[in-house]
Amino acid sequence: MAKIAFSERAKKFPVEKLKKWFADNKRSFPWRDNPSPYNVWVSEVMLQQTRAEVVVNYFLEWMKRFPTIEALATANEEDVIKAWEGLGYYTRVRNLLYGARMVMKDFGGELPDDPLDLMQIKGLGPYTVHAILAFAFKRRTAAVDGNVLRVLSRVFLIDASIDLESTKTWVFRIALSLLPAKDPQIVTEALIELGACICKRAPKCEICPLNTMCGAYKEGRQKSLPIRHARKKIVTLFRWVAIVLYEDAIVLEQRKPEEMMAGLYEFPYIEVESFDGLSDIEGIIQEMEKRVGTPLVFYGELEEQRHAFTHYKVRLIPRIFRAKSKPKSEFLYPIEILDSLPFSSGHRKIKAWLLENAYTIPNPELVKV
Repeated sequence: MAKIAFSERAKKFPVEKLKKWFADNKRSFPWRDNPSPYNVWVSEVMLQQTRAEVVVNYFLEWMKRFPTIEALATANEEDVIKAWEGLGYYTRVRNLLYGARMVMKDFGGELPDDPLDLMQIKGLGPYTVHAILAFAFKRRTAAVDGNVLRVLSRVFLIDASIDLESTKTWVFRIALSLLPAKDPQIVTEALIELGACICKRAPKCEICPLNTMCGAYKEGRQKSLPIRHARKKIVTLFRWVAIVLYEDAIVLEQRKPEEMMAGLYEFPYIEVESFDGLSDIEGIIQEMEKRVGTPLVFYGELEEQRHAFTHYKVRLIPRIFRAKSKPKSEFLYPIEILDSLPFSSGHRKIKAWLLENAYTIPNPELVKV
């Protein structure tokens, strides 16, 4: 797209029309009602990879438990992870905790309003920094997320992949050029809202306030824009999960600090290459018996659980056992504390079943294998 065409389209951008649409249609969220720096920070981290409607209850509960940066910074890490349970992408919450501790140590407990200072805080990338500056400090700066990339790629007919840093920089400059001197944060948030509600992957162009000057709409290209790199093939992992009970305790494993989803609890599992690999049940059970340190007696099966991550999918195949003797002590946890421990998403569903049924599973002597 020629620079002169971009310049002319930017001059014609209907800022007031967009602001009116936003005023009439914006969704109500608690972080919008009180856009303090801490509220904006927490909400933006929660909103990464998670729909706003899902985030609301988590945000409200979070603010009850950790109402200030100091409350978060002084909290126990396992309690913080537990409060995040179900949102996934747990690196986010650890960075939020470590970031809060940095703010207490280096900035007197208050988020700074300088972009260079904000960039020093653990977990704060360019988008979150600009969102805090725009929404909490009312600065004239663009916060460009996936929604804004999609909107402006269509409006300005950007024929470059939005996965490229050069394209993101270009879109940032476009977004910045559209912001008025007065209340610029309104336009910034309106662009995000427009992408979330109207200019989605399947856009509702007929009711879009920008359709009269949208290049993609005029040329019928709204479904082919924005351009993205080819996605890697999503692989599926098959995990045979052992639910091992012993008296009033259960076998669990906790993810190590260097592992993905560090600190979360899971039922022990064995990963196989394909569903067919699950047919070697005898070999799998023997491997699990060595791992937990006791012979196992089969009790029954639970419904398969499926969970999707960004780059792969997981199929959990749960099987219930009673231990014939006491498992290794480092794996054994009282069932009564099960609900207080943070679990990864797929394993949470298994945990919910256990909390209802664990005490009704008969002893090994009563089970016919």
